[in-house]
Amino acid sequence: MQSLSDIRVIAPHFKRRLSGVTSTLVQLIPEQRRRGLGIVTLGPGLPPGMPALSWAALPRLWKRPQGASHRIWHARRNNEMLAGIVLKHVLRMPLKLLFTSAAQRHHTGYTRWLIARMDGVVATSARSGSFLKVPHRVIRHGVDTALFHPPGPQDALEGTGLPGRYLIGCFGRVRHQKGTDLFVQAMIALLPRYPEWTAVISGRVTAEHTGFADDLKRRIKAAGLDSRIVFLGEVDDIKPWYRRLTLYVAPSRNEGFGLTPLEAMASQTAVVASDAGAYAEQIAPGETGAVVPAGDGGALRQALEPYLADPALAEQHGRRGLDHVRQHFALAREAEALEEVYSSLLGQPVIGQTVIGQPVIGKSRA
Repeated sequence: MQSLSDIRVIAPHFKRRLSGVTSTLVQLIPEQRRRGLGIVTLGPGLPPGMPALSWAALPRLWKRPQGASHRIWHARRNNEMLAGIVLKHVLRMPLKLLFTSAAQRHHTGYTRWLIARMDGVVATSARSGSFLKVPHRVIRHGVDTALFHPPGPQDALEGTGLPGRYLIGCFGRVRHQKGTDLFVQAMIALLPRYPEWTAVISGRVTAEHTGFADDLKRRIKAAGLDSRIVFLGEVDDIKPWYRRLTLYVAPSRNEGFGLTPLEAMASQTAVVASDAGAYAEQIAPGETGAVVPAGDGGALRQALEPYLADPALAEQHGRRGLDHVRQHFALAREAEALEEVYSSLLGQPVIGQTVIGQPVIGKSRA
């Protein structure tokens, strides 16, 4: 691992299970390191290859990094903010605290208390920023267009053993919040009229949502569509499945930011999504896909049907979606914007040596 004296940013990850934050860090941190930023993670639940600070090395954070007065503690969850507050204000470690908020709701009093003690705050969308009561900067997540890319010959549908010529998919944890039932309802209504299409659902079914998933499977079987609405389970690598799709659906009832539409568009796949999270800020309606009100199954079905009736339209919007992501949501744009925030908080660039000014984001409590 890079010497701790060269580390400028620590990105804690205090959750073992895969989440949207996990997906963000897995893509973003390698990009940040490629750009020359000294950054490590701390905590469980990330792939072995990620650069990580061990818990045993935590006391070494009392020593200032080489050439800088502080490090950045970049939290994305309440428990990570709390840990940063303890490290800085109780243990007196030289840290600047940054929080990225993706929440699409009013914060609790406890969360507001934590946020008020941050030195800087980032919102992942204009909508999430509207719920913040402190100065902040909007930096939308990006996607790695090298990892998520258009299909090649190896991504042909024929190799999957699934019927039909076109795939429509819905990925993510199978539960009410994610709107999996809305997708299934739409497929039960539409697929009998469009025999060339097959639907796939991929994602984890946790114990508390097993009954929900089992009910969906019963409804699919009762409709005689169990060979055309297929549960893939939790696949090892979802990227090829994005490339096999002609249309991706993100029907969440509520969401934080939500990366899957960007991953789909980077794979040259058109997207129909709810307006949960930042989905509406990601999609160009009528060009790269469509956006419908969250929780409205009828609107979802109506938005999907034109694509099933005209696969060429989906393919056209998929090509435009690829251009859209490359122009507006490339991962490098997110990394560059965060570098500006880090540099502002530290009063000097995190990459290079020239001082660029004093902190301007939030209030400094060093």
